[in-house]
Amino acid sequence: MGVIVRLHPTLIAFPDPARALGPDSDAPGLLAVGGDLRPERLLAAYAKGIFPWYGEDQPLLWWSPDPRMVLQTSNFKLHPSLKKTLRRFLRTPGCELRVNHDPAAVLAACAGTPRDGQAGTWITAEMQQAYGELARQGVVNSIETWVGGRLVGGLYGLMLGRMFFGESMFSHATDASKIALAYLVALCRRDGIPWIDCQQNTRHLASLGAGEVSGAAFRQHLAAHVLMPPPPRWTYDAEAWTQILK
Repeated sequence: MGVIVRLHPTLIAFPDPARALGPDSDAPGLLAVGGDLRPERLLAAYAKGIFPWYGEDQPLLWWSPDPRMVLQTSNFKLHPSLKKTLRRFLRTPGCELRVNHDPAAVLAACAGTPRDGQAGTWITAEMQQAYGELARQGVVNSIETWVGGRLVGGLYGLMLGRMFFGESMFSHATDASKIALAYLVALCRRDGIPWIDCQQNTRHLASLGAGEVSGAAFRQHLAAHVLMPPPPRWTYDAEAWTQILK
């Protein structure tokens, strides 16, 4: 049976993720409460497969769900309609993908996009500040869809070694977030990053090829990839599209 642990306010230490509450509990995956969002703690958490998720009126909660939703980049489903959209996007003037151009804007836009089945934001002002600092350190990456000089969709996540932890995405135009996700997959394939952590199961991600793995399998993969040398800091590379557009 899982036990919720209260974290020390200053010491950075997390319990074994295997101790998180199980799928039959009221809060599947909940592992710990408390602590803070300083970069050192966030990096220690993600390296163990733990992430923060809480609302404005809640304490800081830390999660490690089992099973875990991941997108194995080799399993990405580029449906014919999305492939057609991508080709049209890439040849249309004023349509462009930008990488790490304005992560703060992506964070703010994602904060205005509730998770499936939930009202309100889970990306608090405190979280935006914390992940913004990690973006300045080169750990958080944003993939951004721009049309006519306007940010219309995108996503952000953390890169540790050869593991990408997807955090959130948003779309203010049809398929804008899917375009960003497709390019993320292209970059991951180019740089030998086989899994993208999606945290929780959603029909949208499942339709694009994501699936569940056991917590044990996820942690085993994590241990083998987070300590690998990371790729150079991402910038836009048009050649990367060849990884998915043959």
